[in-house]
Amino acid sequence: METFLKDSVFAPYTIEETMITVQANVRLRCLSIVQHSSARRPAVVFIPGWITQMVAWREVITAMVPHYDVYYIETREKISAMVDGKTAYTVQAIARDIRECVHHLELSADHFVLFGSSLGATAILEACSQQELQPRALILVAPNAVFRVPLYWRLIVRGFYPGWYALLKPVVKAYLKHFRLNVQADDQQFEKYSRALDAADPWKLKKAVLAFARYQVWPILKDIEPPVLLVAASQDKLHEPQNLQRMYRELLKAHWVDLETNQATHSKEVVKAMNRFMGAIDINGRV
Repeated sequence: METFLKDSVFAPYTIEETMITVQANVRLRCLSIVQHSSARRPAVVFIPGWITQMVAWREVITAMVPHYDVYYIETREKISAMVDGKTAYTVQAIARDIRECVHHLELSADHFVLFGSSLGATAILEACSQQELQPRALILVAPNAVFRVPLYWRLIVRGFYPGWYALLKPVVKAYLKHFRLNVQADDQQFEKYSRALDAADPWKLKKAVLAFARYQVWPILKDIEPPVLLVAASQDKLHEPQNLQRMYRELLKAHWVDLETNQATHSKEVVKAMNRFMGAIDINGRV
């Protein structure tokens, strides 16, 4: 269990770590942080981004727990996922996992929120496009519309033996730093992704890169029914703010907030925006 969860601020809550079976050969790690009392509180199902470590969301989770019961679920490409044999690492497979987790947690319809970032946010959109889930709202931090993996990277990854990951990792970090991240606006973003790459499972990472490269979110946006808060970071070029603006235009019930940097979207400011948004939703789910 993450060290920060032992901080005194979490003392009023019950923290449990469980493994949820989402497929016969796939089990996902779930950390639940719930209030000791039996009082009914809204729940947040928290789906982090690709290979993200929980500590990256320390400030957000700390700000969330006074208001919500939190269920933090690590998706199947994470090193914590227990996978026996072959399985898919597509966005659609992760979306099915989210639906299975919500059903496992037995959360009341319209009494929970789906909160996700990056890949997690995209998978939430995919999960809700089938109308099988009935969340009160979606809080989406910089969802990916597409996953840009240039052809030469796909060829490298396809032919690369995961056991040699240590050799490829510095090249990936250099590519992110010099071509995909705005380190002048937010130098902490690179450090966060570097730590995530260091902790990643290279076997799962290879399969996920190849699976995500073919995905686009655009066809499903018209099918999203819950109200959506899109949290953008206009200086975070990795998550392509222009694509977020297009998502905002194409979603039926979307609200927009720009926190400018990736660092800000991982701070208590995102919880403040979330609380304002939830307070603005009326009985019919409009914003």
